Amino acid sequence: MTTDDSIRQTISDLIARERELRARLAAGEIDASTEHAELAAAETQLDQCWDLLRQRDAAREFGEDPDQAQVRPPGVVENYLE
Repeated sequence: MTTDDSIRQTISDLIARERELRARLAAGEIDASTEHAELAAAETQLDQCWDLLRQRDAAREFGEDPDQAQVRPPGVVENYLE
């Protein structure tokens, strides 16, 4: 079962991954195209995690089961207006 804490841990892990990728690029361990591709993937996963947390919060607010919330496809979460 997915919990808010496990989602937050995934978010923390993804943020650490972003930092690691930037550091590896700066150190010359990876090239810019690799960093860009991996950052894009991490950012998509972050968007999905934040969306899932918002869904779970909304479910609780309206008396619904937060465990019914599901990860939405990248095309959905990446096209939200900011």
